[in-house]
Parts: sequence; structure tokens; C-alpha cells
Amino acid sequence: MTTTLTAPQQGTTQHGTAQPGLTTVADRAVGRIAGRAALEVPDVLDCAVTARVTGGVATLDARLDLRYPAPVAATAARVRAHLVARVGALTGLRVSVVDVSVVVLRSDTPQVRRVQ
Repeated sequence: MTTTLTAPQQGTTQHGTAQPGLTTVADRAVGRIAGRAALEVPDVLDCAVTARVTGGVATLDARLDLRYPAPVAATAARVRAHLVARVGALTGLRVSVVDVSVVVLRSDTPQVRRVQ
């Protein structure tokens, strides 16, 4: 799904068909922007974000891999706030909902395998 953002119309072009200030933002593009923005938050190792844009409003669903032992609730809250701010600033869309799911907690220390 894509959405169209329009600026206040001040007239038409000489052919009368085009609207000045017309910008189309695809769901996939917003999802990629949000995915990169989520990686800016400390303790986020990987993420996948899907977006749905309706009008000038975006809803995001973020699936995160976090560093262990990061505080899950606090990190999810930071990601949520960061996505609202960054996606809004980079796309001009208003972000209404950000659902955050933690899929994996990964440790920084390598596992030691022992032969038994």
C-alpha cells in the first residue's frame, strides 16, 4: 500500500493534470527507514520492521533481536520513542502505533563447547 502526501494546492500546471508537491511513500520504504532507525538504539542487534501507511499516518511493527542482558522493557520503550521521532522526521508521516516484539536475546560472550 502507498500513500500520497500533498501540499496545499496553489494551482495546476499548464496541462491541468499534475499537482505540485505530490509525494508518494511506499510501506516498504517506511519499513526500511524504521529498521535503520531502530538499529541506532543501543542494545538492538538486528530488527525487521513492517509498516502500513494510510493517509499521512504510519503504523509500525518491529521485531527485535536484543543484546543480553539488556533491560527488555526499557529498551523496547526507547525503540518505540526513537521510531516515532526518526520516522516522523525522515518521512514527514505521523507515527500512530509502534508494536515492538523481542524475538531473540543474544549474549556477547561466545559459548564454550566441551567434549564429554
